[in-house]
Amino acid sequence: MKILILNSSPRRHGNVSKMLEVMRREAEEKGAEVIYVYVSELNVRPCIGCMKCRSALRCCLPEDGAQRVLQAVKEVDALIIGAPCYWGNLPGELKVLFDRMVYGLMGENAWGMPLPLHKGKKAVVVSASTTPFPFNILYNQTRGVVKALKEILKWSGFKLVKAIEKGGTGKRPDLSEKEIAACRKAVRRLWRT
Repeated sequence: MKILILNSSPRRHGNVSKMLEVMRREAEEKGAEVIYVYVSELNVRPCIGCMKCRSALRCCLPEDGAQRVLQAVKEVDALIIGAPCYWGNLPGELKVLFDRMVYGLMGENAWGMPLPLHKGKKAVVVSASTTPFPFNILYNQTRGVVKALKEILKWSGFKLVKAIEKGGTGKRPDLSEKEIAACRKAVRRLWRT
């Protein structure tokens, strides 16, 4: 199995990064080939909304990190996305990346209806927020991140097998044994059909 991990946290030792590192180790122990990308380190220009990619099936902007990540998405069996909560949603860099990759994630039929291009692939999402549990979910903090990513994954054809939402990171900066176990279990679900 080949897995792409997208870490959109700018904090290399934050909770999202810690959860993704647990997942990377679990995947590698199971024999997966893992590609790990720090989204904040990519050079990605924002989409200019020209819509040329819809007919040309390629972005008209000069090649940058978006095209390289899209190529990796095409080659993998599974995607793991880590995103901290920014104002109840995903970080801007991750949104810009997905905006730029739309033509390679979702196609269109003759009537302009979306066609998922990655059917059969699986995904896991992890998010973290300083808002304490369960309010991180009830107030749509981490829940907002998961909801936004679910939409992208759904229209791209990915099956979301697990979403992990950690609240209260300001007071609990370390992962509990239960959270570590949940991360490992989420990765193992990628092997199930």
